Amino acid sequence: MAAAAVPPRGIRRLCRVLLFLSQFYILSGGESTDIPPYVMKCPSNGLCSRLPADCIECRTNYSCVYGKPVTFDCTVKPSVTCVDQDFKSQKNFAINMTCRFCWQLPESDYECTNNTSCMTVSCPRQRYHANCTVRDHIHCLGNRTFPKMLYCNWTGGYKWSTALALSITLGGFGADRFYLGQWREGLGKLFSFGGLGIWTLIDVLLIGVGYVGPADGSLYI
Repeated sequence: MAAAAVPPRGIRRLCRVLLFLSQFYILSGGESTDIPPYVMKCPSNGLCSRLPADCIECRTNYSCVYGKPVTFDCTVKPSVTCVDQDFKSQKNFAINMTCRFCWQLPESDYECTNNTSCMTVSCPRQRYHANCTVRDHIHCLGNRTFPKMLYCNWTGGYKWSTALALSITLGGFGADRFYLGQWREGLGKLFSFGGLGIWTLIDVLLIGVGYVGPADGSLYI
């Protein structure tokens, strides 16, 4: 009796292609459930009242009195699990906070972008446009990311004590100006012997009061 017929090569190739496409579909997430990005910030089975603001949705009331304590009803977002004080699972809860917008928070409650291209040592003191984001566990009204004008406040690693010590001891040779990155003034003091001592005394006073700073515009540390 003849053996069972072997499928043609064309059918074999078609089966392989279909198998490859099905595996590719699964690996690409076709059959997997998408996990929202905010879930990474949400601790599993933690207290609902201590969840980060990105993990919950609250019915806020913008007519509250500024600076007064308020209570808002909140609901956890999908894929987020949390418990109450008795370790029972819950979805709806209330949080207590102070009535104020996010941009009215103290500086310790948000983080802002830094700018190292503005001059911190200038008169008047320069400001720059920064984008600030509220910390995860701080609750407030309005947008959690907001623009703000901040004073230039960055350092390049120059120490005020070192600059002052160099100005007192080796200021006649321009060591203080060289240390601060002011090469032209340093060469001028070097070849004029500190302006015959006058320039040296002036620099001691200017560095002592912080009027002369690093050439890159940063603050002393």
